[in-house]
Amino acid sequence: MAYVPGVALLAALVVGCSADADSNANGADSKAGSPTVTPAPPGKYLTLPAPCRAVPRSTLKDLLPGAAELPGDQQEKVFRGTAAVTYDTDRKVGCSWKSDAPDATRSLSIDFERVVSYDPAVSDDDRADTVYAKKEKAAGLSSSTPPGPDAEKNSGTPDKKDEESEKGDASDKGAAKGSASPGPSSTASPSKSPAAGGSASSDGSGGPEDTLPSRILDNLGDAAFLHDLPKRSGSTAQNHTVSVVFRTSNVVVTVRYAEQPALVTQEPDGAELQEKAQALARKLAETLSE
Repeated sequence: MAYVPGVALLAALVVGCSADADSNANGADSKAGSPTVTPAPPGKYLTLPAPCRAVPRSTLKDLLPGAAELPGDQQEKVFRGTAAVTYDTDRKVGCSWKSDAPDATRSLSIDFERVVSYDPAVSDDDRADTVYAKKEKAAGLSSSTPPGPDAEKNSGTPDKKDEESEKGDASDKGAAKGSASPGPSSTASPSKSPAAGGSASSDGSGGPEDTLPSRILDNLGDAAFLHDLPKRSGSTAQNHTVSVVFRTSNVVVTVRYAEQPALVTQEPDGAELQEKAQALARKLAETLSE
C-alpha cells in the first residue's frame, strides 16, 4: 500500500512527458476543432443611416413633383416619409415617400441592408457580394457573363450581334418590332424619343420594349445595376418603376422610383426616371462613404 502513490506519480510523469513530446513534434499544441485559418476581416459598416433622413428635402422636392405645393401639414407628412417595419435597425432599414400630382403619382423608396457573415472564413464583404449577385440575377442581369441569347431572354434586350441581324431583316420585321434597343453595355445618352423611354409614337408602336434597357452600371459603389420595369394592365395607365441596386463594402442599397400617370393616354418618361434614380443612388453612395 505504501508504494501506490509512487506508482501513480510515475504514471503521471510518463503521460506528461508524452504530451510534451507530441506538442514539440508538431511545433504547436494541437487540439481537435481549433481554427486553422485566420478569421476574415469584418465589413466597413457597423451601423446604418437613418433612412427617412438620408434624402435631402431639396432632392425630395425634385423627385416628388407637387409635394412642395401642398398645405403645410400635408407637405410635412410627405417629406417626412414612412419608415419600413424592421426588427433590427442595425441590419436593415428603409423609408418610402409618395406624392400625388394632377398629372401623375410619384413614389420613392430606399432600403439599406448591412450584411454580416457568420462564417469566419467568409468576410462580410464577400457575403454581401453574394446577396447583391442574387438580386442582379433576379433582374435578369449578370456582370460576370457577357450578354448573349440568355441575357436577351431575361432582360428583353438584344445583344449587339442580334441587333445587326435585326437591321438586316428590317423589311420583314421592322413594322412589328420597331428599332432595336442598345445592349446592356451601351452608353448612349438618354433622349425623349420612344426608343429612349419617352411617350409612345402616334401609331402605338411605343411600349415597354422601347425603353432604355436594364443594365450593369459602372462607377457606383463596388457593383451596381439598373432594372427598368414598365407595366401596363389593360386600360390602366402605365406604371413605370426603375430600381437601382448597388453594393458598397458590406451594405447593399436599393433605390426604387416609380411614376403612375393619371391618364391612360400618358406614358412616363423612362429616361427621366432612370436619370433621377441613378443620381439619388450616387448621392447615397457618397453619404455612406463619408
